[in-house]
Amino acid sequence: MTQRYPRIRFSSSRPDGERLWMREVVRLVLHLPFDHHDLADRVGRALDVYLRAVGTGPELFSEYDLGDEPAPLREDSWERIRAELSPPLGARFLDDLKDEDSYPYVKRGFERTVELSSGDKGISGYGFFYWARLPWRTRIRLRDTVSMVSFSWPTEYLEEHGPRRMSELAIELASLLPFSSGHAGLAFYSPSTFCASLEGIQAEAFRYPGLDVTHGSTSLGARVDGVHWLNFLGPPVLGEVGGAVGLRTRLRSPETTVREMDAERAVVSLGQWPEAGDLAQGHELPAYRELARVLEPWLYECASRYSFDGASHEETLRWWRRFLG
Repeated sequence: MTQRYPRIRFSSSRPDGERLWMREVVRLVLHLPFDHHDLADRVGRALDVYLRAVGTGPELFSEYDLGDEPAPLREDSWERIRAELSPPLGARFLDDLKDEDSYPYVKRGFERTVELSSGDKGISGYGFFYWARLPWRTRIRLRDTVSMVSFSWPTEYLEEHGPRRMSELAIELASLLPFSSGHAGLAFYSPSTFCASLEGIQAEAFRYPGLDVTHGSTSLGARVDGVHWLNFLGPPVLGEVGGAVGLRTRLRSPETTVREMDAERAVVSLGQWPEAGDLAQGHELPAYRELARVLEPWLYECASRYSFDGASHEETLRWWRRFLG
């Protein structure tokens, strides 16, 4: 365990040896209220920045998924990945397609999906995930649906390059994308990217409030998905809290900084390093709690019937509101 966060690794036995299936990472998640038509070039550039920083070796990424089934990542796989991320051709909206043409997109729930991960010999901690929302001409039925992209790094990357480089890279990636909200910080990396789970990690999740167990949300609309080390705020929430200037006047913690990224977006940093906290030792992350109180009216609420895998709704709600208790 480091001073700021624990090492949490879970492995399972297989015929070919132990396989790591859960670990702590640093993860950047950005919520994007746009269709792939508007995001394609920007997401492609962001992936380029990420890969230049971390590399493409098989020890980092061994699988990719374009919305069907995971497949081994080989040199010729990148052509398919780039094609999936390329700007769409033909009709922009699903409304303009025949039912049989739009059905495959509706069935899987996204227009485009790209996932890069490591699954052959266990989780490396590196990962790239992109889900582009269904492009309906009118968004009344799915008005809160957003596209989402995330990038992950093992905590060893943070320790090797330092928190300043880590935060600069996260901010550089975020600056390339038109986010409404987003965050970067410590998180559990799980093979399941579509549903959050407390199964097997209840004790760790409740002890270390700075470790996220979700993988972001595609249904939060303009709301904010919790409080983290780096908190990216865009329209409309940033304007509603008074902009970067308004935030600075309401956040008094000495570790907190507010940085304008452009006229509509800012990032709130809660300390030089990401921290997990430790409720067993009385480390309650006061700067995180302060920001949570300021953002409470705009925080994404836990659905009344929602429960993490392996937890009751009451446990889920307690974790969800861990900085507001």
